[in-house]
Amino acid sequence: MTLPFKPLKVDKLTPQKAQGLVVVITGNGKGKTTSAMGMVLRASGHGLRTCIIQFMKGDLYTGEWDGVKLLGNLAELHATGMGFCGIQGNPYSHAEHRVNAQAAIELARAKMTGGDFDIVILDEINNALQLKLVDLDQVLDLIRGKPERMHLVLTGRNARPEVLELADTASEVCEVKHAYQKDIEPQPGIDY
Repeated sequence: MTLPFKPLKVDKLTPQKAQGLVVVITGNGKGKTTSAMGMVLRASGHGLRTCIIQFMKGDLYTGEWDGVKLLGNLAELHATGMGFCGIQGNPYSHAEHRVNAQAAIELARAKMTGGDFDIVILDEINNALQLKLVDLDQVLDLIRGKPERMHLVLTGRNARPEVLELADTASEVCEVKHAYQKDIEPQPGIDY
């Protein structure tokens, strides 16, 4: 790749002390999962391995499912959800969603402790928590049980204060405006 300018410095920075972070991406705006997927791309550039577990997505196709495959063994994605519980005509009961979310908690625990990943992303886990598909103590146990050098990313609206308290970095995505307000349909590569 040829840059139109000469970079000032191209050395890779190496922290004196490697430390796994807890990152929470929350808020009502579009871009929480997109931000987490940007971390996957950035991490793969450093040779880091990422596991993404999607707690709500699974009933409608989204581009990251095939995009992650292009990263080869640097990333894996598990769409464990049955769609968004209670909205958009979702046909599954709360009990069925909860069974799936509980299985996703166990999967997360296994991926976090298995030693194969540098980053684990729990996509939409804040939504699953708000909908009582997972319990607060389960999420806090995952955060507290995170291996020291592994990064843990939690996305979704309405992050609980207890989750935010344990975060090293927390960002809120705020909606200023969205194309759906103009009756523009979701667009591939941008919205899904």
